Amino acid sequence: MHYHHVWPELQVGWRVIVGSIIGFFAAALGSAGGVGGGGIFVPMLTLIIGFDPKTSTAISKCMITGAAGATVYYNLKLRHPTMDMSIIDYNLALLFQPMLLLGISIGVVLNVLFAEWMLTVLLIILFIVASTKAFSKGVETWKRETIIKEEVAGRLASGGADGEEVIYKLLPEGPDNRSRVEKKVYKASEMPIIDNVYWKDITTLIAVWVVILVLHISKNYSSTCSVAYWILNLLQVPVAVGAAVYQAVCLYNGSRVIMSSRDAVIIWKVHQLILCCCCGILAGIVGGLLGLGGGFILGPLLLEQGIPPQVSSATATFVMTFSSSMSVIQYYLLRRFPIPYALYFVAVSTIAAFVGQNVVRKIISIVGRASVIIFVLAFTIFVSALSLGGVGILDTIKKVEEGQHIGFDNICAYNS
Repeated sequence: MHYHHVWPELQVGWRVIVGSIIGFFAAALGSAGGVGGGGIFVPMLTLIIGFDPKTSTAISKCMITGAAGATVYYNLKLRHPTMDMSIIDYNLALLFQPMLLLGISIGVVLNVLFAEWMLTVLLIILFIVASTKAFSKGVETWKRETIIKEEVAGRLASGGADGEEVIYKLLPEGPDNRSRVEKKVYKASEMPIIDNVYWKDITTLIAVWVVILVLHISKNYSSTCSVAYWILNLLQVPVAVGAAVYQAVCLYNGSRVIMSSRDAVIIWKVHQLILCCCCGILAGIVGGLLGLGGGFILGPLLLEQGIPPQVSSATATFVMTFSSSMSVIQYYLLRRFPIPYALYFVAVSTIAAFVGQNVVRKIISIVGRASVIIFVLAFTIFVSALSLGGVGILDTIKKVEEGQHIGFDNICAYNS
């Protein structure tokens, strides 16, 4: 199967203008919600700009990387909303990142095997469930924030705190989602980036990323379905699983702790750690299948585990930076996208990410509700389900009318 790429010329016109506007808002919402925005990028690049689906997926990954990189840079200056620690939970990142990278490899293989209508059905089901759960979590959080604001307002009225402008935060008690009221007035602070960088953890994450990237690149230069091809594919399993299991064991025995959801140590149970690893793989598979960042799975999952919205968004985006950048490097080496278009849309998504982070943070400061991030997450996932699902359904109908093959494909016959 020889694939034909469609690369329109980069020139100012209504397509580029409309695509830039849609891409800007998608990147702004995606960066705020921690989902990347790929579910909107891909349809925009295909339907408006005119790229073929595979090129749209590649450029979408470039845009996700640009937005994620800008968001991570922004978040590295921020502290946890209620605790004296970074807003990025590095221990959670060490648990998810290896499995996410492994899932991407599986997703790429399944992308070749599965017919597009199968991907469309999976996409619609997955995104509707995720957006529904995120929205329900947002409503629940909004109600609890209302109670907290009323209690804090009562303390202020009785003279229990000064009149300083504050941001009220919801403090989950952990996976059981119980909550309490913070007894002191807290104001979020910014710190120099160097103070928020945990070098040991980042070095470990980069090491795993480099090893799997080398295996990916080596695989791409071997014949499809050859012995070397499958060996290089399978070597990713011990690297990713080994790194994730090591982190899970450390979290289980207490040598590493996750403190981002409260000011006491959380010891996660075995089934919770297994669930997180499985969801990491699932997020990677979705990313490899559809050119997304994986935040559509990680964001709602972290919220369900009692992680504050700001922390879940920042951590999911941080992890997505590794997965999306790996895909961009592979696509570049395989010449899957036109560089001028990629650079232009990366610039659009990067600027949008900075704008989105600042705007959402100001909204949270004004309304005093971190649940705003959850609603942004749910809205972005739902719009992505409609856009990607709609495009997939229309394309499937067209193929059926033209009598094209819509069954499973043979990966060994595939040639990019």
